[in-house]
Amino acid sequence: MASKNFDIILFGATSFVGKIATRYLFSEIGLNSDIKWAIAGRCEKKLNQLKQSLGSDAVDLTVIIADSCNPQSLNRLCQHSRVILSTVGPYALYGEPLIKACVENGTDYCDLTGEAYWIKLMLDKYQDKAQRSGARIINCCGFDSIPSDLGVHFLQQVAQRQYGHCLNKVKLRVKSMKGGVSGGTIASAIAMFIAAEKDPELRRTMSNPYLLCPEGSGHTIRQPRIKGPVYDVDFNSWSAPFVMEAINTRIVLRSHGLQSVDSIDELTYGEAVLTGKGKKGYLRACGVTLGLACFAIGLKIKPLRYLMQKFMLPKPGSGPSEQQQLEGFFDIRLIGKKDGRHSCIKVLGDRDPGYGCTAKMLVQAGLCMAFDITKNDLQGGFWTPATAMGDKLIKRLNQSAGMSFEAIN
Repeated sequence: MASKNFDIILFGATSFVGKIATRYLFSEIGLNSDIKWAIAGRCEKKLNQLKQSLGSDAVDLTVIIADSCNPQSLNRLCQHSRVILSTVGPYALYGEPLIKACVENGTDYCDLTGEAYWIKLMLDKYQDKAQRSGARIINCCGFDSIPSDLGVHFLQQVAQRQYGHCLNKVKLRVKSMKGGVSGGTIASAIAMFIAAEKDPELRRTMSNPYLLCPEGSGHTIRQPRIKGPVYDVDFNSWSAPFVMEAINTRIVLRSHGLQSVDSIDELTYGEAVLTGKGKKGYLRACGVTLGLACFAIGLKIKPLRYLMQKFMLPKPGSGPSEQQQLEGFFDIRLIGKKDGRHSCIKVLGDRDPGYGCTAKMLVQAGLCMAFDITKNDLQGGFWTPATAMGDKLIKRLNQSAGMSFEAIN
């Protein structure tokens, strides 16, 4: 490999979402364009099988062997690519060596983690080094947390055009969504619960909505959180807790802390799932709440967790079928308010949110970092999707990822 002869290397290409991302890269870009990309992972046999599954036109696709347990192999990746995309989770178990290699080599990085406590650990260890080397590290470039983070960014842009100022009370509601869960996502959730179980201080840290905010940002306001059935007058619907709320809120609040947003000193932000009107809506909200509570209890109690892993939950490497991904979608609404004024937007996706759409978001984030955001535009360090890419990534997602960001009032 010659120096920096790849624009993007997808590390973890044979993971469940990695395979989807590889196929999307191949169908979206191919191998004869000006964009140079490769796939990487630890198992040469699986990588070659993935390559062969793409057909004869993929004969020139470069396959690179790299392992999270082999720092030299990760350094080689970073020395020869402008951007690394990582699908190798749970990130708390396998993610740090690649972060370290990217930081040391000044290489940009995007991932799909939803593990806020791990992001905080990486921030504390590598932020200063990333600023010095010029590496731009962008976490949460999938369903958690691009629709939330870029949704708030887009909402504030709409409000600026409508009223000349931003909004300080924002909430996201999932109007409808269809999708499956993969074993990799379950493995990340289990790793998070195990880490919290072992460390009481970590449990307290993880409960802080401002966990990822820059030091000195001065956030003190209590953040709203839906913990059970709540009637939402803005949407005329019952609502229930949203499983992604914890990570999404922390990313949105970090974006707010990194930006100079109008004259707003504080932002309140929360997420929930809409379950409908009347008694049926209330019962659905109760069902969602109970289901999440049972899942959390099952993960926290070791014997139950073992039984769930063995008999109920999908195994790593498995997930929704291709047909299920095609049939999946999401419809998200955000509303913001300030001084009696409000703005509302919707964010739509045309595939299974956690996999079909997530793979496209990750790839477009990588392309955005490689071609739209120069080192002069953005210095090294840990950023969020909104603060790193903002409008440029929204444009890419609208044009090439089956997503749309639209004002609806």
